[in-house]
Amino acid sequence: MSEAVTTSFDPIMATYSRFPVTIIKGKGSYVWDEDGDRYLDYTSGIATCNLGHVPDTVQAALHEQIDELWHCSNLFHIPKQIELATLLTQNSFADQVFFCNSGAEANEAAIKLARRFTHMTKNKNTGDIVTFTQSFHGRTLATLTATAQEKIQEGFAPLVPGFRYLPFNSMEALDAITAENTNAVLLELVQGEGGVIPADEKWVEALYQICQAEGILFMVDEIQTGLGRTGMLFAYQHYGIEPDIMTLAKGLGSGFPIGAVLAKGHISQAFSPGAHGSTFGGNPLASAAGVATIKTLLKSRVIEKGAENGHYLKTKLKALQQKYPDDIHEVRGKGLLFGLVTEQKASDIVYLALKRHVLILTAGPHVVRILPPLTTTKEEIDHFITILDSVFESL
Repeated sequence: MSEAVTTSFDPIMATYSRFPVTIIKGKGSYVWDEDGDRYLDYTSGIATCNLGHVPDTVQAALHEQIDELWHCSNLFHIPKQIELATLLTQNSFADQVFFCNSGAEANEAAIKLARRFTHMTKNKNTGDIVTFTQSFHGRTLATLTATAQEKIQEGFAPLVPGFRYLPFNSMEALDAITAENTNAVLLELVQGEGGVIPADEKWVEALYQICQAEGILFMVDEIQTGLGRTGMLFAYQHYGIEPDIMTLAKGLGSGFPIGAVLAKGHISQAFSPGAHGSTFGGNPLASAAGVATIKTLLKSRVIEKGAENGHYLKTKLKALQQKYPDDIHEVRGKGLLFGLVTEQKASDIVYLALKRHVLILTAGPHVVRILPPLTTTKEEIDHFITILDSVFESL
């Protein structure tokens, strides 16, 4: 009998290309590695730690909740969940909320809600959900199908039927949207993973008017743009529209996993008992984190200060673009969500910043993504610009 062949595997599946840094602590705009070295974190956990790392108000709420109750089934009323849903509906267009655990789950639920609403109100199971090129909506089978990027879909066929893709920000493409062939549209008002591309205001208005006239559901994915990231509580508020359905996650729990689907009441009624569910969605710990996060955002001018600092950072980035016009082609974004379109590989710039103890991200081969916490300071921005200046000078 031959000897068994043994292979050494990392116990964690290789779904991420990880930075050569092990983070063990965070506070405010900074994280620390296992050697005690400090990094300025302008990734915010990919737009998740909008209040910075371990914000005091959320930390206190979690400590209080962890001594009382961690989890119970959604078959029972959960006071913190009701409080969070009330905060969200009182400060948005929505009447009701469904809680889940992540952005992908929120978009999955929104897709299900749109299909079920159409089935119940129009007595049909036909018509597509329209999404837009370079979008990103998640990695479940339905949400990666909704994501109009081949690199995300590769190897996962057969994909979920019932989706159609149109060019983002294209006026001509909107002629393809009719009540006969479309149930709903789903879009990011600033495409994050797709390159930090804001939606054109006139294009959004035209798309919205078509949906209103044709009775097509208008859904916005605010997983990355929500909770103050773009300078307002929600990105849709920049555009003077009112969606039918909105999805949230990331910044909703300040790093504690939680997602949500917000909808107008006549639409949310399509979810009757048993139509959808989540074991952990909106459990006491997650809801406590969400309540503390929303209250902090609303009461302490965090969003307004973030918008002010976003304008300050944009001015500094534009100055860098003028200094390095051959290296920085464009500065784009809203609030504290920025993309630098660069001549060099974005990954090279990210790596050079990492060596200087500053964390930033890519959003495509030639787009550097910058996501400071809303609580960042002008002094931190100045330090960041000094480091970024040294990176481009070294190139």
